[in-house]
Amino acid sequence: MMKRITALILITLAVNTVFPAGGSEGSEAEKGPVTVASKIDTEGALLGNMIMKILEANGFAVDNRTEFGPTDVVRKAIIAGEIDIYPEYTGNGGFFFSDTPSDVWKDREAGYELVKKLDLEQNNLVWLQPAPANNTWAIAIRRDIADPKGLNSLDDLADYINSGGKFKIAGSEEFATRPDALPAFEKAYGFSLSENQMLILSGGNTATTEQAASRGTSGVNAAMAYGTDGQLAALGLVVMEDSRGVQPVYEPAPIIRKEVLDRYPEIADLLNPIFSKLDLLTLQKLNARIAVEGMSAETVAEDWLTDSGFLE
Repeated sequence: MMKRITALILITLAVNTVFPAGGSEGSEAEKGPVTVASKIDTEGALLGNMIMKILEANGFAVDNRTEFGPTDVVRKAIIAGEIDIYPEYTGNGGFFFSDTPSDVWKDREAGYELVKKLDLEQNNLVWLQPAPANNTWAIAIRRDIADPKGLNSLDDLADYINSGGKFKIAGSEEFATRPDALPAFEKAYGFSLSENQMLILSGGNTATTEQAASRGTSGVNAAMAYGTDGQLAALGLVVMEDSRGVQPVYEPAPIIRKEVLDRYPEIADLLNPIFSKLDLLTLQKLNARIAVEGMSAETVAEDWLTDSGFLE
């Protein structure tokens, strides 16, 4: 009898060691770790921190890889399983799947549905709810040049450049070389920039490119910009209108490895309501707090999540 009691005690202890009191395998205390990444720009850091904060608040262990790298680096990492989730932009589907019709990426709903379908089929990646904010590529020029010269659109800018107007733009390597970025503008509007008219900066942070234009760094008077940038007005820059609709729609959305979402399906329920509230004006204001006011992306993300009722 004593041996049977001892054996039962040992089994009980073993069970309690594997599954602590009050929990079981997969309990909140054991969720994750989930590796959260982002691109190296202001908005990427903001959205990456939002994802991290909400996961942590709901019992997930999180591995912080925010500001991980440019698009191609982060993309390769999630496909390789080195990271689990990061915010991406719907219009980049045209870059990832270059054999698709280009016009579909200019339709917000069609572009989202197509990239969602292709990424799931080919890469086991799931696109969650996109934010209703178009963070498309843009060219911004100093207002003290744009206003006197009457530069409002990219057609105006092309005429200015082709007539010998002084122009030098700060941008990332990605912006300068990707077929759907600066080369697409040059082709559609009929201008061509020389190497001397470009200042290539590492990374893809428009806060850096726009500050270079505002300060006139190395003769720069224009900048690679994004549609949701909040610091443009404060820096004295004006975006040239893409009147020919060259650019795709770039709405930010979390993308996650299917294996991770299958294991933790509640992640979609946590993130979809957040991204649905991030409209253009909201993102511009939040980005400005980081780029203009100097607040950290972590603080801005936590404050907004709290004020919006997603965090206590």
